[in-house]
Amino acid sequence: MQERTSLEEALSGIGKVEQELEDDIGMIELGEAEGDDGVVGEAEAALKNLKKEVARRELEALLSGEADRFDSYLEVHAGAGGTESQDWAQMLLRMYTRWAENHGFKVEFLEESEGEEAGIKSATIQVSGHNAYGWLKTEAGVHRLVRISPFDSNARRHTSFSSVQVFPVIDDSIKIDIKESDVRVDTMRSGGAGGQHVNKTESAVRLTHIPTGVAVVCQAGRSQHKNRAQAWDMLRARLYEMELKKREEKAAADQAAKTDIGWGHQIRSYVLQPYQMVKDLRTGVQTSDTAGVLDGELDEFMAATLAQRAFGTTTGEIEDVD
Repeated sequence: MQERTSLEEALSGIGKVEQELEDDIGMIELGEAEGDDGVVGEAEAALKNLKKEVARRELEALLSGEADRFDSYLEVHAGAGGTESQDWAQMLLRMYTRWAENHGFKVEFLEESEGEEAGIKSATIQVSGHNAYGWLKTEAGVHRLVRISPFDSNARRHTSFSSVQVFPVIDDSIKIDIKESDVRVDTMRSGGAGGQHVNKTESAVRLTHIPTGVAVVCQAGRSQHKNRAQAWDMLRARLYEMELKKREEKAAADQAAKTDIGWGHQIRSYVLQPYQMVKDLRTGVQTSDTAGVLDGELDEFMAATLAQRAFGTTTGEIEDVD
């Protein structure tokens, strides 16, 4: 019944758009026939608004996957390269935090492991908001940075890699059964940036699902009990995400992207020197506004990837939406 209702709503929306298009074209023809520039201008403005509405509906249609509506966990892991990659991982974490905040999403830090000199080795955040997973799932993969290193006294150019993993926060409607005997539980002292992000008590919990090797860590709560409960939710979400990928027949490619954080597996390149460019290697979308991208302006990249997944190509209409 719910699927039928959704179909009826979609058809109704299409009919409404078609009717508005006919009305606006008719108004333009009438205004031109009567020499009324005011009517023509009003109808043209209505057509522009209708174009934006169509683009918005296009995006909503792309975010119709089984788990797209859910909140999202997002993990960032530094690749090989020590301080360079760890600093890049922290830059990525900030980028996604800013993107989420710009969209009115809530961000909660669940785990953060500091680098030896700068940056982070890894971090996990939860992004809460409508379609958070639908948007962020496009960002899973390896991200490559090229820049003049601020840590190199000789000012040489360095290439760094960090990986991003994304999985949905599932609700009670999704049942994932996990045998407790298949899970190893480790406790440890919480570490990280401190302050509002994490605490430093003997409360951090790591769960490892032995059959799959999937591991999750939570250290945000002040008690081991709370962190354990959160970690179990994260583990169920990770296993559910793995099942989704199997259904989409993409598990092999996704797993390959996670096994080697380096050359040949990146989804996007961020070049800061000798020129400035961010290019998505899946869709070909690129921009010279590197500062804007690193400040969270990612919608163009996300929309293009969603369109490619849905239609096998990118779409230009989305770029016109303010």
